[in-house]
Amino acid sequence: MSDNSIGTLESSPVIKRYPHNPVLSAKDVPYSSALVFNAGATKYNGKYIMCFRNDYGSLEEQRIEGTNIGVAFSDDGIHWEVRPEPCFTLRVDEIIHVYDPRLIVIEDKCYMCFAMDTLHGVRGCIAVTDDFERFELLHMTLPDNRNLVLFPEKVNGKYVRLERPFPAYSRGVDRFDIWISDSPDLIHWGNSYLVLAVEDVPFANNKIGPGAPPVRTPKGWLTVFHSVDEDPARGKDGWEKSWKKRYTAGVMLLDSENPSRVVGLYKEPLMVPEVKYEVEGGYRNKVVFPTGMILEESGEVKIYYGAADTVIGLATAHVDDLLNLCLQKP
Repeated sequence: MSDNSIGTLESSPVIKRYPHNPVLSAKDVPYSSALVFNAGATKYNGKYIMCFRNDYGSLEEQRIEGTNIGVAFSDDGIHWEVRPEPCFTLRVDEIIHVYDPRLIVIEDKCYMCFAMDTLHGVRGCIAVTDDFERFELLHMTLPDNRNLVLFPEKVNGKYVRLERPFPAYSRGVDRFDIWISDSPDLIHWGNSYLVLAVEDVPFANNKIGPGAPPVRTPKGWLTVFHSVDEDPARGKDGWEKSWKKRYTAGVMLLDSENPSRVVGLYKEPLMVPEVKYEVEGGYRNKVVFPTGMILEESGEVKIYYGAADTVIGLATAHVDDLLNLCLQKP
């Protein structure tokens, strides 16, 4: 093991995986599908709604032909019905494909943040819809930026988002961090500040990035993020010739009125890839990637996450337990 390798990690005991995971996989999709993962989830017009990344091709032949975004609906957030056709796809000229949606409801409108691969780099995008059939594209970042997540309400009169730019020269190696920006209209963005750096996360040595959109609590904005550690001792672990990374999930608390300020950070991972569908048989194994979070009136938090870049899992915890993790003293 190299000197900066992270070593063994464990999920927090406050996290409970749904015992019948995955909650959505390629077999549930009524059109061409090989990998179903990284889904945004929210409640909208009395329904649970999930927009998910759908890579189509052949799971058996380990071949991907393209990507679109599908939509599914649920009455309980557990059992999902997928609409018969994809809800969003975009592949023309400069644009290669769109993927990794996040969903958030702001003032009775549903917004989807997603990533767009282009011939000149990755761009983060924001679109709005009210029927998940027609989307109005509002904003695209400059390359290279992705993992956009919107806050569910304005803060001090401004829309706010977390994001993860790719600084090309960084700190000499891959070091990608979580930043924050605000906007008067969801179109023009600025006032960008660093929120959390890789060096602030003891279980990361490669990069971090936003996960699901934050949720408001009496103690601040509860926020999950993804964290990556790399170990050169790892070898083939999925479809690719070499996969040396492990994706885990962390949790932090941001100030209610100044969300660029971290008021609490759990210094250990919230979730680590541990169970079969997270660590083997996938496109990229040893991956948990949180992209959706719903706070129920009961205090239960539902966290939807991509597992091994292949299926969608559900984990739950009580909001008080998550806040206690963030605010516990070292």
